Amino acid sequence: MSDSRDGRSGRLAGPGLLKGRMSGPGRLADSDVVVDQPDVASAADQANQMVPPGSLAELAGRYGLEPSAARPPIRVYLQRLWLRRYFITGFATAQNVAMYTEARLGQVWQVLTPLLNVAVYYLIFGLILDTKRGVHNFIAFLVIGVFVFNFSQRSFITASRVMLDSLPLIRALYFPRASLPLGYVLIELQQLAISFVVLFVIVLASGEPLTGYWLLLIPVLIMQSMFNAGGSFILARWGAGFDDVSQLLPFLVRTWFYASGVMFSIQTYSNLASHPIIAKVLEYNPAAIYITLARNALMTSQRISMPGAKPYDHAKCYLYYHLNQPHASLYDSAYCHAVASTPILWLAGAGWAVVTLAAGFVFFWRAEVRYGRG
Repeated sequence: MSDSRDGRSGRLAGPGLLKGRMSGPGRLADSDVVVDQPDVASAADQANQMVPPGSLAELAGRYGLEPSAARPPIRVYLQRLWLRRYFITGFATAQNVAMYTEARLGQVWQVLTPLLNVAVYYLIFGLILDTKRGVHNFIAFLVIGVFVFNFSQRSFITASRVMLDSLPLIRALYFPRASLPLGYVLIELQQLAISFVVLFVIVLASGEPLTGYWLLLIPVLIMQSMFNAGGSFILARWGAGFDDVSQLLPFLVRTWFYASGVMFSIQTYSNLASHPIIAKVLEYNPAAIYITLARNALMTSQRISMPGAKPYDHAKCYLYYHLNQPHASLYDSAYCHAVASTPILWLAGAGWAVVTLAAGFVFFWRAEVRYGRG
């Protein structure tokens, strides 16, 4: 670059120069100062040539980019959920360990809580209200009912708050949101497994023998876990949008508890001919199905005395409902009509599990992008 200087004014002149005067340190007034001027027009043209034609959405799609908050297809979502299986398991285990760390008795409360409930229910319903009528081994009958129902009850109540309680985690990290309801169902399943150690001792101490039928408890718990997961998906989505769900749910679950045969034999009351519709509703209630199947697996007395276990005999069935008669026996209930036979209960339990899980998962997945907005 060629420069020329005007001696009188001290100015710089030439191409690419700005006119100005130095009036002080760091300031320009009228001096001619050399400043490189980039060619703005040519730089913009070069930038436009570097950007491929088309809209931003088309450009993102061309290079495989997608919005971070977009809901993936259900198949992709399932694959991502499967990849997070170790996270779900680790999360559930950590929550289980931390749940009772501040309590003096720690993990013992996982067993003490349902046992204390059993003691209260036995006092009120077994002794005072005499709902043990028609049940051969009421202690084992009641313990199994409370422990199995408690699994569904705790899963649903926890799921109704899980999305709101996990907002910091949801906003900090991206992961399939279905991991959270599944994780809390797994927490309750782990607690149930611990509680069942005590349950087995009580059942054996009450006089029930250890038989191969006990293995049937495994498919029962698998079906109940699937049902709980599906119900948890539904309640998690409702709870994320309406905080009132978690307030109302305990009352609904309590009503469900009293209608599920936890403290009385549904089979005994179902055979009362004056209410056949109510009998069927009670019998096909999913909680009652899983409780009945668990009792049939662990209790020989329950299995051999269940209505429909033997060919119908009017005389012996009559004796069962009039136990004060001579020669009447609790096992005479096996000669009464069954509202739902054992094979039907297995089919109904499997149906509840599959349908609830599939419907609940799709219902939850459809709102994937809404979670975490508060």
